[in-house]
Order: sequence, then structure tokens, then C-alpha cells
Amino acid sequence: MTELHASAGTGPGDAHFAVFTDREDAAAVARSFALPGTRTLQHASGRPWLVGQWDDQELVSAHTRRAALAVIGCCPVDAAELERHAGRLRDLAELDALARSLPGSFHLVATLDGRLRVQGTASGLRLVFHAAVDGVQVAATRADVLADALGTAPDEQRLAVRLLWPVPYPLFEASLWRDVTAVAPHDALVIGADGHSARHSRWWTPPEPVRTLADGAPLVREALTEAVGARTRHGGVVSCDLSGGLDSTSICFLADRSPARVVASTWPGRDPADTDLYWAEQAAKHLPDVEHVVWDADASPLVYDDLLAIDDLLDEPTIGVMDRSRVLHHLPGMAERGSRLHLTGIGGDHVAWCSEAYYHRLLRTRPLFALRQLRGFRALWQWPLGGTVRALADSRPYGKWLADRSGRLRDPVPATVTTSLGWGMPPRLFDWVTPDAERLARRALREAAATATPLHPDRGLHTDLEQIRSCTRIIRQWDRMAARAGVPMASPFLDDRVIEASLAVRPSERVSPWQYKPLLTAAMRGIVPEVCLRRTNKAAASMDAADGLRRHRADLLAMWEDSRLEQLGLVDGEALRGLAQRPSTPALRDAVLYSTIATEVWLRGLSRTPTRTRTRTR
Repeated sequence: MTELHASAGTGPGDAHFAVFTDREDAAAVARSFALPGTRTLQHASGRPWLVGQWDDQELVSAHTRRAALAVIGCCPVDAAELERHAGRLRDLAELDALARSLPGSFHLVATLDGRLRVQGTASGLRLVFHAAVDGVQVAATRADVLADALGTAPDEQRLAVRLLWPVPYPLFEASLWRDVTAVAPHDALVIGADGHSARHSRWWTPPEPVRTLADGAPLVREALTEAVGARTRHGGVVSCDLSGGLDSTSICFLADRSPARVVASTWPGRDPADTDLYWAEQAAKHLPDVEHVVWDADASPLVYDDLLAIDDLLDEPTIGVMDRSRVLHHLPGMAERGSRLHLTGIGGDHVAWCSEAYYHRLLRTRPLFALRQLRGFRALWQWPLGGTVRALADSRPYGKWLADRSGRLRDPVPATVTTSLGWGMPPRLFDWVTPDAERLARRALREAAATATPLHPDRGLHTDLEQIRSCTRIIRQWDRMAARAGVPMASPFLDDRVIEASLAVRPSERVSPWQYKPLLTAAMRGIVPEVCLRRTNKAAASMDAADGLRRHRADLLAMWEDSRLEQLGLVDGEALRGLAQRPSTPALRDAVLYSTIATEVWLRGLSRTPTRTRTRTR
């Protein structure tokens, strides 16, 4: 197996590629993907197998007479081990076990007797899409690459769906182009030897949450240690967020135990009530070998900063554009200190904690225990008794709930208890969304509801998985932005092995009104000092968001003056321009602009880069 370099390619952290079967017709299509800056990994025949961009340290491959394997991303597997797996491979389904055993975050690509298998991560951080290009099935890690090859435009109904807040499962997993099919994170794509047939094969299911906290905490500790070790094993300098919260603090202490030298980065909040800096300094006292950089709070970009200048090539709208400047602002400073990789604590909230919706089932299986806990949650979150009872009595299946919501898209924000104990936050549309867009979104919801099944029958586990996947949709775009800025990011909490170890712990012990993140606290005891484990809250950036809305209202006004969404008839531009002139209005609470801004910024990015459409060789 050989690799051809068209150029130096890309830096680490920004691997993306298309995958082709070992056929002449597929090779002809592959030539149209081999643009300046791309690299090619070949089949043993010499035909293209992978075409795209990756750094040398991100790809490990091996081949035998019948099979070939490639791992692209972060995974501490070497070519010799991969070759042993390839030599034993008799059926592509055997790769299920391999994918569930390797640490890190990566795509796994395989060929066996002419058949092709491509898969990403169960977390959704690394995705797979496919499309028929000139009759040949092509897989890719980005939807826009396939759309470019097809010369197709985004689908208007799918754009309307992205105006929902939030976009519910499974609609947020669909690509923006009807001819480009998304592969669910728990599935692998299998393309037949004929190069034309494609099917999805389930390779991952969530673990049953049956472990006790005492049994599960050491396994979470082991998985998280291995996840950090996969990024730090080569030494050098790595940087870490050190917000003072338990998630980033845990990552920082684990990185400090590695061969790498660590630089810790703290952005204090502008809000005088924000205690992040205090807790970060408490942690830094126990990290004498770590350089601790504290940035000027007033120098931090605000939410909504620089939206008009965003030119990242994204394959879907993301609310991550709202915080793009904040996420990237400190990376040049980390690069100056030698950082080759920036570690975050993102994902800790999603795996170390869990949804209170588990108590919908627990009330029926352990009623006395559940009632005692629910009394605590009511006091903690100020849930009214009547609303709590109604939420617990609601036994609608997921498809019925989704169908019911399709007719109530203009309803006000529901009570917190309804969303906490139900299937999640119900999707909504806002006053500036046009009736035409509402009809499209409602139709999409009804179509999805007809066949939708939840990610798990237990609404608690469904909600956990949906929240993880929603988070990774944002993080995969931030990772691309950070790599482009020169310091790639990594979020070890979102590795599949960490997620599995966390989800396997009983929800009754993972979420409690009496203790903050008990699972992570137990897992990190002995690594993170007790003084740092005592924190029982986290800071909110509500002040930064409110200030950003006021400071950047001119940018928002300019955005709506030339709105792509308005040109498509999906939003009322006049209403949005009026809101931009009144940034303090209560109508803009609860991040209600986020989905609209995300879709507008994405459409502007498409129109700003007409050269992204490839010239195809037929």
C-alpha cells in the first residue's frame, strides 16, 4: 500500500478524506477529488483508496493479500498491530470488536475481498457520509465534499429544519443535501465489491447502566487516563483549559502525569460573581510543573464576536460560530509557548453527569428511592409539584412526542421540569421565521416522527446520547477551526471508551440532587486534590452573552440587511433587523437567535467561497 503526496497536506487535527472501492470506475471518480493540497493512499492495485488531507502522525495503515486497514485520527495503535488484525480478518463484521477496543478518537477504514467498510465514532465526533457520484458509491468524512462532487445545492426543507431550536434527533444528523446520506454514529458504512450497493451496519450499542459507582469509577478513571495518554504519549508541550471546573481540572492533572510539559490556560469571566479564577488558582497550587497562564478577562472576545468575518468551510450550520472567537482567541498564545495540542474538558458535563429523565423509569422500578430523589430535585431546580407529576405521567413514545411537537412549534418555552423529565427540549420556531419555513419544518418533523425510534427506550439514556451527539456536532467544527488556527484541540471526555465507561454506571448514582458529579469526583480522587473536588457548581457565561449581543448589534443588523435566509423566504428580515436594534428586549433571552444566526452564517460562507465547487473530471 502506497501513499502519494500532492503537497505537504494539512496540519494535525484537520484530517478529512473520501474513500473509494478498488475499481476502475471508482478510480475515475477519485481523480476529481485529487485537488491541489490533497494526498492519496492507494489500494495494493495502485488505485486510489483514500483521497484527502491528513498529517503523517494521524494515519496508520496496514495491508495483507486479502485485506487492508487504516486508522485516521488519534489512536495509539501501530502498523504492526494493525497488520496482525488485517491478517486475521475474515469478515468485515469482525471489525466491530476492534473498533470497540481501541482508545482514542478516529475513523476506521477497511477493505476485504473488494468490499469496503468506513466508520467514525459512536460519539459523533467523527462522522461518515456517502453519495452516488457518477453511479459509484463514495464515502467521505464531510458532507460538503460529496455535495461539491455532485454539484448540488442545500435542500430548502433541511435548511428550514435548522431554524428549529433545538433541532431534535434524528433531524440534526441529516446532511443539508438530499443526495448526501449521513451514516448514524452507531453504524458503519459497508459498500459492496460492485462499488454500487451500500448499507449501514450497526457496530455500537450503549452499555447497560448496571455498574455501581464503586465498580464504575475506577474504569472511568482508567478510560480517561488512557484518553489523555493517547494525546500526550509523544511528549512535547500540550496546553490545557483550566477553568477551575472539575472537568478541565481533571484533564489538566492527568496531562501533568504524562511525558508532556503542560501549559494551563484560564480565562476569568467578566461577571464579578464568577469564581472560576479562584478555583483555577487552587488547582494551580498543586501543579508546580505546570505553567499557568491567566488571561485578561476584558480581553476575551464576547459571544457574537466577528460573525461577519467567519470564513471556515463547514459542512453544516453550527451554533459554535457564536463562540468561535472566544474558543480560538488564546490559541496563538499557546502556540507561542510551544503547544502542539490543546486539551479541553468539554464533554465532562455530558458523560460525568446524566439526565434526570432516568427517574421516569426509576419511579416505576424503584418508587421509594425515586420519590426521595425527586423531592431533592424539586427543591434544587424549583420544579412545581403539578408540573412534576404531569411530566412523570407522560408515557408517550418518542415518535408520538415528536409528532405532537410538529403542531406546536410556536409554543412558548416549556417548564424546566417538562424538558428535564421528558424526551428533551421540544423544538420551537420564533416569530421571525416565516410561515413557509414553518410548513417545511413541520412536514420534516411529521415525516421523521412516522419512523423515528429513540436512541434508547429509556428516555434518560436517549437524552444522554442525544446530548452527547449534539455536543460533538459543535466540537467537530471547533476542532477544524482550531486546527486551521495552528493548535488543534482535543476533548478526551468525548472518546468512545470514556463515554462507555461513564454510561455503564447506574444513573441513580450518577445524577443526584445531593452531590455534584459524583462519578467524576470518585474517579479522580487521588489524582485531583480534595480541595479541587469540593467545587459544587460551574460558571455561566450569561453576562458575556448579554454584553456581546449589545456590543455587536451593528454586525447583526448588517447581517440581516443582506440575509441569505430572507432571500430564500425562510425568515422575516424586517423583524430581525428590528430585534438587532433592540438587543436588550426580553424576546432575545434563552439564546433564541442561535439557530438562525448559525444557518445564516453558514449560507454566507457558501456564497463567499464559490471556488469550493470542484471541477470534476469525467
